[in-house]
Amino acid sequence: MLEADKVFSDSIPEIYDRYLVPLIFEAFAADLAGRVAASRPGHVLETAAGSGVVTRALAPLLGPDARYVASDLNQPMLQRAIDRQGKDKRIDWRQADALALPFDDASFDVLCCQFGVMFFPDRVAGYREARRVLKPGGRFLFNAWDAIEHNDLARMVTDAAAKIFPTDPPRFLARTPHGYHDVAAIVDDLRTADFVDIEVETLARPSTAPGPRDPAIAYCQGTPLRNEILARAPAGLGEVTDRIAEAIAAACGDGPVSGKVQAHVVVATV
Repeated sequence: MLEADKVFSDSIPEIYDRYLVPLIFEAFAADLAGRVAASRPGHVLETAAGSGVVTRALAPLLGPDARYVASDLNQPMLQRAIDRQGKDKRIDWRQADALALPFDDASFDVLCCQFGVMFFPDRVAGYREARRVLKPGGRFLFNAWDAIEHNDLARMVTDAAAKIFPTDPPRFLARTPHGYHDVAAIVDDLRTADFVDIEVETLARPSTAPGPRDPAIAYCQGTPLRNEILARAPAGLGEVTDRIAEAIAAACGDGPVSGKVQAHVVVATV
C-alpha cells in the first residue's frame, strides 16, 4: 500500500458517502450490523468507521444502555459520519488509530471494522490491538473485499483507467481495497495475533447504480484513486471520469448498471 492510498481528503468524504456507500457498502454494512447485534453487546467499538454506514445500520439495533465508540483515523471521514448520524447519547466519536487504540484492556464485548483492515500498515499489529481491547469471549468482526476479479465495477474502472494511462496504470483499487483477499493469509494473520476461533464466510451481493456515470464518479472521485488520476493528469479528473463512464456504458448500457460485489466476512473470538 502506498501512503497516498490512505488519503481521504478534499471532497472525497462527501463523494464517497453519496456515491460509493450505496453502490458497494450498504448491503455489507447491514449484514455486519446484524452479526454484531446478534449477541446483544453492551460495549461496542468500531474502527475505521469511515463515513458511518455501519454506525447508521448498527445503532438502531443496540440496546438503550449500550455504549458504542465509533472511531476512524481520518477526521474528515469521521466528521462526515457525525454529521449524518444525528444525536445519540450512546455513541462516542473518537479519532483513533486502529493500531494504537486509546482504550484499556478488555474494554469491549465486540469490535467491528467494515472494510478497513486492508488499509492497516501492519495487520497483525492491528489484530493484536483488537484482541487486547476485547473482553474474554469477545468477538472481532470485520470484512475484506475479495479479489478485484470478483468485483465487477471495480474491475471495469481499473481496466478502463489502464487504457487511459497505459504506461503507468493506476492500481489503487487492485492494490489496496482488493489486495488483501487471500483467506488463508487472513486466517494466518489472525492466528499470529493469537486468535484461535476464526470463521470466514464469502458473500456476494448485487451492486446497482442509476447509470454508468455514478460508479465512475464513485471510484474516480470518491476514493484515493482520485489522487492517482490527479498525479497523472492534474487537470484531467473530469475527463478521466467521463471516459471511464463511457467504458462502463459500453459494457453495461446507458441505463441502470448492475454488477457483483464479493467480500469475506470474518468473525474471530477471543
